[in-house]
Amino acid sequence: MVYYWRDVPLFDAIKHGCTSVEADVWLFDDDNKLYVGHDTASLTPWRTFESLYVHPILKLLEMQNQHDASTPQREPRGLFEEDPSQTLILLVDFKTFGPDLLTQVKAQIEPLRSNDYLTYFNGTSLVYRPITVVGTGSAPFDIMAANTSRRDIFFDAPLEYMQISSASEHQRSSIQDISSNYIQQRGQGHTGTAGFNSSTYGPANSFYASTSFTEDIGYPWWFGTLTNHQLDLIRRQIRGAHEQGLQVRFWGTPSRPKSVRNYIWSVLLDEGVDILNADDLDEVRDTLSEHQRVKELRGAASNVI
Repeated sequence: MVYYWRDVPLFDAIKHGCTSVEADVWLFDDDNKLYVGHDTASLTPWRTFESLYVHPILKLLEMQNQHDASTPQREPRGLFEEDPSQTLILLVDFKTFGPDLLTQVKAQIEPLRSNDYLTYFNGTSLVYRPITVVGTGSAPFDIMAANTSRRDIFFDAPLEYMQISSASEHQRSSIQDISSNYIQQRGQGHTGTAGFNSSTYGPANSFYASTSFTEDIGYPWWFGTLTNHQLDLIRRQIRGAHEQGLQVRFWGTPSRPKSVRNYIWSVLLDEGVDILNADDLDEVRDTLSEHQRVKELRGAASNVI
């Protein structure tokens, strides 16, 4: 996953083969623009959700899907030339009041919606398209899930509530002690979730299941490695989310020192995580390539008699 602070975050992501990009968006009173930045100090008038993401994505998809009247109608091609069916995840981090921000996000992605470029749930099944929009941060689950006919913004569910119970591998923890007040609930996977349990989240309303690595798993203090308890927790969370059809990501993984970062990346990949949050795209690409090479070597070795 690549972040917005790069000069051309979308283009950097596609160049490196990233299938997910993240934008932190802010909405202020008397202004319908959605500003993009990690915090208020980094916001500028020209860095908006439309200028950095919606308009460039639309232009690229229009180039990918040029056809004339003689060309048979087909499903839209995605942004990745080697695999046009691959969807790009646009992870929108709601930094301000969720319900108001959701209204503007819906309005600003309308050009993508009207051209049939957005993945959607049609009431019975998930229909993949070139772009899949996922709301995280203060995105309000209850409002997002209320649309049952054609839903094209999906939730980033709370991974910490999906872990398989250690007492019984077939029983999930369903405890969610979360206030119903939107102001108090701000934070990934918690806004608008009062009254729901972990079994609520699935492909019909959610795409990712995420949690903070350092807050939920903890730092690998003991000689830079994770404890058996930490590894067990990671495995139970990943398995629980996968059983509900959701992709797993951990945000807030340690970035320094590099040896610890690379170790955690390797562990997460071995355990089946679906997405890595990363700033250094060259390094994460090298890590993924090496991980794939090791898997192939292991597979070849297992076939040797």
